[in-house]
Amino acid sequence: MQRLAGKRVLMFVDDIYEDLELWYPRLRLEEEGATVVVAGPEKGRSYAGKHSYPCVADAAIADMNAADFDLLVIPGGFAPDKLRRDPKVLELTRQMHHAGKIVAHICHAGWIPISAGIMRGYRCTSTPGIKDDLINAGALWENSEVVVDRNQISSRKPGDLPAFCRAIIEHAV
Repeated sequence: MQRLAGKRVLMFVDDIYEDLELWYPRLRLEEEGATVVVAGPEKGRSYAGKHSYPCVADAAIADMNAADFDLLVIPGGFAPDKLRRDPKVLELTRQMHHAGKIVAHICHAGWIPISAGIMRGYRCTSTPGIKDDLINAGALWENSEVVVDRNQISSRKPGDLPAFCRAIIEHAV
């Protein structure tokens, strides 16, 4: 049974993304029947992960429309630090959040929801490296493998990916 058949997932990619945090959720959600679109600054360009695994962007971020997707999954690594400077990334993140759609972020990916201004009052987790950033943005940080608060799902690191993906699938059904 494909529990996410008919669901459309948006993911962001740029150089120095965390390889596992992009590929594990992408493949897991596709296994459940979701259509996953990985958008980068340029459609068709290959982006290198932290561990050199390539990911070719299916689409350009500039061409994405939040209304076309059911949920957003943001991989970590250092790509989120670059991506959060793109006004379209922040606009898509805000629009999906305000529409009540799932916004899932892992590790350093919390930088994007911070810059989108959507963390105030939300419980979350992340890598300890951005704990202070999240707290300063008004989030209630906790050290847990996965935190679900309303339409946000967050995890700390690649080792938390099974719990992260279970929570995404459970709440996206």
